[in-house]
Amino acid sequence: MKKNLFELFLNKILDVPLWVKQVLYIKLMYEMRDNYCETFLRMHPDDNFAVFVPTLTYNGQKELAERTCGLDANIYNFLKHCANGLSTIEISMNMFMSMEEIAKYFVLCVEQSFIKKPESLEINSMAGFISGKYRVGEYFKHRGTLNVDQLQKALIQYSTQPDDNNKKQFAAVLVWLGDIKEEDIKSVLILKEEAQKRFILDYGAMPKSEVTYACEADKINEEYSKLKDENLQLKRKLMQLLELMKKQNVQQPC
Repeated sequence: MKKNLFELFLNKILDVPLWVKQVLYIKLMYEMRDNYCETFLRMHPDDNFAVFVPTLTYNGQKELAERTCGLDANIYNFLKHCANGLSTIEISMNMFMSMEEIAKYFVLCVEQSFIKKPESLEINSMAGFISGKYRVGEYFKHRGTLNVDQLQKALIQYSTQPDDNNKKQFAAVLVWLGDIKEEDIKSVLILKEEAQKRFILDYGAMPKSEVTYACEADKINEEYSKLKDENLQLKRKLMQLLELMKKQNVQQPC
């Protein structure tokens, strides 16, 4: 198994001094507020699809070993990472794929009973929404925020609007009816858009703490000292060899 890229990246972040972490925390807090997801992350950290660790079923283990279905290589790669206990964000970075692409493999493998269906309604709903299987109304229905009657009422209200430029989007209809908060709508729409992006780790951009620099400097100084000692020893041997050659030349007859 190759290195867990996200774990390497996260460890580098966690290795920076505390005062740097404080600034990062403040900046991220404001960012999460702007994207309307701070409250959800604080109250439901375990219901975040990105940190979920998929578990292979017996069928999934068998298919990964035997490959009787002849699936796409990326699906088997996804199952292999699941078998190694990686979360969806770790799988995303190790496969160099967007979260949207990973969500599609996730939904497919759940439907084929290759991985166990999560107990969390939010994780199931978000995976379906990010992958494109669910629309915004279906997401809130599967999440348990909307019931069937509320969704049906919103669909009727949406379909009976006049067909002009002032027609409300379906998400706006849900907000107008008072069934869903506008902040919740904005949060999931932003997340779906962001899920299309890929996060490719650049080792050159990975942060390093002062301690790391000090360690590197110590290593360089140590190597330099060793090299300096070796050069001095070599210089002494050369001088001895020259002296020996001079003596031999003096002793030889003309």
